[in-house]
Parts: sequence; structure tokens; C-alpha cells
Amino acid sequence: MDTRRLLRTSALALATAGLLISGCSGGSSSPGASASASTKDGGLAPASALQPYYAQELKWRPCGVPGFECSTMKAPLDYDKPDGKSIKLAVARKKATGPGKRLGSLLVNPGGPGGSAVGYLQAYAGIGYPAPVRARYDMVAVDPRGVARSEPVECLNGKEMDAYTQVDQTPDDAAETTRLAASLKNFAAGCEKRSGAILPHVSTVEAARDMDILRAVLGDEKLTYVGASYGTFLGATYAELFPDRAGRLVLDGAMDPSLPSRQLNRDQTAGFEIAFQSFATDCVTQTDCPLGTEPAAAASPRLKAFFAALDAKPVETGESRKLGESLATTGVIAAMYDEGAWPQLREALAAAMDGDGAPLLALADSYYEREGDGSYANLMYANAAVNCLDLPPAFTAPAAVQSGLPEFEKASPVFGRGFAWASLNCAYWPTPATGAPHRIEAKGADPIMVVGTTRDPATPYKWAQGLAEQLDSGTLLTYEGDGHTAYGRGSDCVDTAINTYLLEGTLPPKDKRCR
Repeated sequence: MDTRRLLRTSALALATAGLLISGCSGGSSSPGASASASTKDGGLAPASALQPYYAQELKWRPCGVPGFECSTMKAPLDYDKPDGKSIKLAVARKKATGPGKRLGSLLVNPGGPGGSAVGYLQAYAGIGYPAPVRARYDMVAVDPRGVARSEPVECLNGKEMDAYTQVDQTPDDAAETTRLAASLKNFAAGCEKRSGAILPHVSTVEAARDMDILRAVLGDEKLTYVGASYGTFLGATYAELFPDRAGRLVLDGAMDPSLPSRQLNRDQTAGFEIAFQSFATDCVTQTDCPLGTEPAAAASPRLKAFFAALDAKPVETGESRKLGESLATTGVIAAMYDEGAWPQLREALAAAMDGDGAPLLALADSYYEREGDGSYANLMYANAAVNCLDLPPAFTAPAAVQSGLPEFEKASPVFGRGFAWASLNCAYWPTPATGAPHRIEAKGADPIMVVGTTRDPATPYKWAQGLAEQLDSGTLLTYEGDGHTAYGRGSDCVDTAINTYLLEGTLPPKDKRCR
């Protein structure tokens, strides 16, 4: 699988993915039904106030990609003030190709938070999903509020972001700790300066409410949806808010909404350690492994020693940026999302150890969505904005990180320190969190498919187990394999189970496992 496409559609940032406070909804499930939605004080926004949004008609137009149409949908900026300002959300679709009776719209979201759903649809889902699915469904995507084409959150310019990505994420003394904290504060201040109006309104709950407006204007009685990674939390939140409107939902690479951010970050740290050990076990059997040959257990200390060497003396890359520990770590993490990137990682590590940091820098750039001209997509900006609104911070001060280092280093001797310090980012966020950890049961929703991969680095398998257990109608499908998410990754067993569910509504047997 192409690593750049993978990271653009599936990558989670180092910070934890978020989740939001529960809400409730009212009204029937018809497309133009009551548009009531919960507000922060527990009340309901009057259906009449939201009705213009539910009644809007999308004007479709060609959008430069053959076979796809694009439009713009309006939604309230603040669902507590539905008569106030509105925002514009980018929507794209590819109509069902046939043969067979059209089943409605299939909404897709690649995760992040911050991944462009429209980009994912046009580059992959709309052309790469199984043909029988594309034949029966209009393939649809909306960039969530604050993301990509939907009033994107902006924080730093290209040079500022370059500096931010190079700051030492594993400070060794007070001075380095101060520089890291200052970098995180500067990032947050940049977001407030450039995007202060939208920052309080990019929560997952609000994005889920936007999806219900889209469901209605598309003319669907219920939402059919495939969400990956963070997209599983978005889908589960939709089912929680609108259980009577939740149709066939596939939640692939699932998150557990009941966990606080510190535990989510620690679990993810352990997930990347498991993924790295799988890589190392394979690497030492290859003739070009830069981490040596057997035993595989020696790979971790060798990589850790290499990172330490880069911390002391970065290597050249052929451009003004050098490859230091932070960018090198990000490059390695990027390749953990898919085992198809392992050969590329071996080559990049070997080159870096030989003094050429360019290949590993390219992996880090793909993770950050840095373009060749030095500009960045808004993935990391939106990621932080959603995460920091969705959950209280994992750590509130550097001293708290210091106290938590042992548990993170136990989870991963190689990545633990970096993940712990990255978890400090929301401590300085200008907008207070509105969400809290909670169970999502979605009582009354149709059967929901939850998919988990046993060696998934970014969304550990136990999160899928947790979500499937919480959902009143959840069924877990297990993929015994490596990489992030399972659908479309080469397992006929997984793909057949998901396709059958989407096309026929039939779930696989309880506790089904695939290879």
C-alpha cells in the first residue's frame, strides 16, 4: 500500500484521539424529520430553528475528478445558537454505478481527527471500495468542520510548523523542557490567533450532528457509514445521538470512548511498541535490516541508541532541515501504520544510519502532510483542535509528565518518552474541553459492526473489544494481523464480512476471527 496515501487517510497524531460528552436527540427518523439536537445545558434546540438546514438542497457540480460531484452544505456554527452564524462544509459523492437496486448513500470517514474525507473518497474509497458496494451505494464524504475544505483550522505557517516538528520531544533537562512547553504554547496561540472563532465548535458531537443534516438532505431514512480509526468514534457518537437514525455502521479500527486521555495515550504507546516488535521480528530476517540480525529483542535498544545519537547530532538531509530525534521518531511511527511500508522503513533507517536522513525525513513529512513547497495541510491543526476539545488533557504541566514517564516507558522503551511528552499539548489549549470519557451504548440502534486488528498500533485491539462490549447492538469482527484498520487490507474474510453486512444487513457470527 502506498505509504503517503495511508498516512493521509488513516494516521492518528501523537496526541490521543478524542471523544465527546454524550447527548440526546429527538424526532422521527424520516429524512426531513424533527431536527432536535441536545444543547450544552441539556435542553433541545427547537426543531424549527434547525429545519432550514435539514431542508436545504445541495447543488452538485463537477469538481475536477472524473466521476465525482461536489457541493457545499451549511450547518450551524453553534448548535446552541442555531439561528446564529452558519458554516460551510465540503461534500463530495460518486453515484452508484449499478447493477442492482440502489441502497442509498454510504458515508465514509478516514479518521484523524483531521483527515480529509473528501480527499479519501476521491483518492480511494470512491474507486477502491469493492465494486459490489460501489454498485449499490452512492459513495459520499463530508470534510468535518475545521478540516481540509470545511472552514479549516489554521495555526502556523510552513516555517513555523517546520520548527515545531523539530523541537526535542524527549527533553533531557530543564532548558529543553522549557523549550518544548514554549513550542506547545506557541502552537496553541497560533491556532487561537488564526482560527479563534471556530475552535470552540469543532467537537465530535457537532461533527456527528452535521452528518445527520447530510443524511437528511441526501434523502436517506438512516445513515449508512464506514468510519476508520477516529472515524469510529465519530460513528459511535452519531449512534449515541441519533440511535433511531443509525443504519448499517462499520467502525473499523475502533476507539474506546470510555477511556480518559492519559490511558488512551498510554494504550497507544503500547500499541506502537507491539507494531515495532512485529517490524523488528520481520526485519532481522531480511538481508538489508539496519537493526542487525537475530535476536529481534536487540532491535529496540539499537533503535533507541540511534535516536539518542540523532538527539546529540542530527544528520544531513540535502536541505536546510536536518534529521534529528523528533523527526526520525515520527518517520518510524509513520511506517508502523502498514506492514507494506516496512521495506521503505528498512531502507530509510539504513540511509539515516549512513548519514543520509532524506528518506526518513520523507516518511515524517508524509505523516505531517508537508508538501514539497514547504506548506502543510491542516491535518495536525484540526487534529489538535478536535482532540483538545473532546477530552481534558492527559497532563496539565511538565511536572505531571515527569511523574508519568515510568508508565509510558514501560509501555514502550523506544517510544514511551516521546508519547508522554506529546500528551502535554492540550495543557495549553485556549478552548476548554467540553467532553469527558463515557460509555457509548446507543440503545435502540440497528446492529453495528465493530472491527479490530490484533496488532493495530494506533487503535489497539482492546479498544475495539471495549466499544463492541459497550454498544447495545455491537458485534466484534477480529482481524488477526498487523497494521491500522482491516477493511480493504487483503483479508478476503474481513472484506466479505463487511461487504455482506453493507449489502444485506447480515452480521458475521459472534466473535468471528479472520486472518
